[in-house]
Amino acid sequence: MVVTDMDGTLLNYNHDVSSRFFELFKDLKQQNIQFVAASGRPYYSIVEKLQSIKDDIIIVAENGGLVIQNENVLLSNLLNPDRLLELYQLVTSIENTYPIFCTKDQAFILRASDELVQTFSEYYSVYTIIDSFEDITEDVIKIALYHTTNSEAHIFPFVKHLKPELNVVVSGNHWVDISEAITNKGNAITFLQKQLNITPSETMVFGDYNNDLEMLKCAEYSYAMKNAHSDVKAIANFETETNDNNGVELVLEALIAESR
Repeated sequence: MVVTDMDGTLLNYNHDVSSRFFELFKDLKQQNIQFVAASGRPYYSIVEKLQSIKDDIIIVAENGGLVIQNENVLLSNLLNPDRLLELYQLVTSIENTYPIFCTKDQAFILRASDELVQTFSEYYSVYTIIDSFEDITEDVIKIALYHTTNSEAHIFPFVKHLKPELNVVVSGNHWVDISEAITNKGNAITFLQKQLNITPSETMVFGDYNNDLEMLKCAEYSYAMKNAHSDVKAIANFETETNDNNGVELVLEALIAESR
């Protein structure tokens, strides 16, 4: 099984998947290697990026909050609805922070400028702009918090006390994500390994940020991108080139050649 994160890993700086990857995917499929896209992105956004192969892969969305194969939900971890109002009040009190309430089929975006909504739409292409808590009409899987300069410095200190009751993770330079304690990519990958009878020694994982730490521990062949956070490089067993220099594709080419 090959598992890769999306932003900063499989996607290049322009948020695109290379044509080279799609060619390599044909070889992975031919050799019965299961491909899994595991991202903090919502399900529909990952599908947009991998539209041509979506029926042949497994998608781990919302940092492990959703696992879907061929539109069948294999795993779903919702935030406790009884805590949602309390969390809403907390995250809306943090200065210069923009909360997004993520559900299976859309995002609910609060108090963001048109420019920021444009930025968010790269990740959350299906969204509703809301003015109040009552406007959230679907079950929430994850709360994504955005800061224009640095999430680790300006958001994380105000929400880290929620751990370990909840999973609170810096998932990118601008992002902090809040979800149920059991929600992380590692638990999702462990679930798939059990379902598919695949061992860590038969698993290859690529990642670049702290929301990838748990899943990197699930694989003997764990790769940090050259552009990865220092925490990721400390955990991973191997390192590859940056996302802009086809780091994932270079390793997959070697894997396919070795498998042959």
